[in-house]
Amino acid sequence: MSEYYFRTSDLSVGYNGRVLIHDIEIRLKKGEILTLIGPNGSGKSTILKSITKHLAAIRGDSFIADASVAAMSYKEMSKQLAVVLTERIKGELLTCYDVVATGRYPYTSTLGILSQEDREKVFSAMERVHARELADKDFTAISDGQRQRVLLARAICQEPEIIVLDEPTSFLDIRHKLELLSILRSMSKEKGITVIMSLHEIDLAQKISDKVMCVRGDVIEHFGPPDEIFREEIINSLYGIERGAYNITFGSVELPRPEGVPETFVISACGSGVDLYRRLQKEDTPFCAGILYKNDVDYQVAKFLAAEVIAEEPFMPISDETYEKALTKMRACKKVLFTGAPIGEQNKRLADLIAEAEKMGILTSI
Repeated sequence: MSEYYFRTSDLSVGYNGRVLIHDIEIRLKKGEILTLIGPNGSGKSTILKSITKHLAAIRGDSFIADASVAAMSYKEMSKQLAVVLTERIKGELLTCYDVVATGRYPYTSTLGILSQEDREKVFSAMERVHARELADKDFTAISDGQRQRVLLARAICQEPEIIVLDEPTSFLDIRHKLELLSILRSMSKEKGITVIMSLHEIDLAQKISDKVMCVRGDVIEHFGPPDEIFREEIINSLYGIERGAYNITFGSVELPRPEGVPETFVISACGSGVDLYRRLQKEDTPFCAGILYKNDVDYQVAKFLAAEVIAEEPFMPISDETYEKALTKMRACKKVLFTGAPIGEQNKRLADLIAEAEKMGILTSI
């Protein structure tokens, strides 16, 4: 028996017999979360539809506990796997309770009559996603975010071993994004449910995933744990980022640095410069930053936004070479901004820079 609970073998996907992505190899242990990331139109939804039989795979197969998905009946598969896709379901004349209750149909008789236990599971699933108050509402009359929660409740109600979701956070505000992902995380770790989903919010993908797959082009170039995938060169290449960058440390996108010769020099440390850097970026003011240690929070932002960063190795006294480089850059500027950062034994030469800027009459304390 395979050590992986869900896997694909020689899987190729596409439309009308034309392969868009080939040789897709997914390997997941029970209870792991896989997130597909990549630009719009790259094929994330196509992969998800193919592994759930909403779209016929062109070649290869998917396996749940070594059982072929292609060979499963839809009723058999629905007891193993629940799906939340982006397509709008037709919910005319259905209440939210009715929609969630369809998740119990794989377990009912031919007539689809719910038992008392089934009804309790419907309400329990709705409470799990904070949608209990929507039970009697018309499914077509609720907001997109509420609809997403109801569809997740339906998937939970199905009691699957695997949940597949296509962009489940797209219509949710930040509170409900976090709630939904927290629910998925607890389900995966407490109940051993395997989660496969696509996300546009790569900062959230970085935080929640056990495995990440980068989807772009006709092959999968990167599949692995977040610490292997979330590297500047991989993310910038995946999304074709040429102006600006993805800040791996902060899990955020940084806009392009201001262009031009810097006439402003910023002295900061210990995170005191981050807001100032971003303010200067918004004002389109090019600036230099220094002297920063390479393990400082300020450095992690300045390297993206500053025209130049004068930096020192962590935990080392500021060397003469580094100090002179900073002094030369500062003397070429018309303004020096000091954030009031703490100065200690290791970075005490910042005090010399500040004194020099004051002597030049260009120092401003922020």
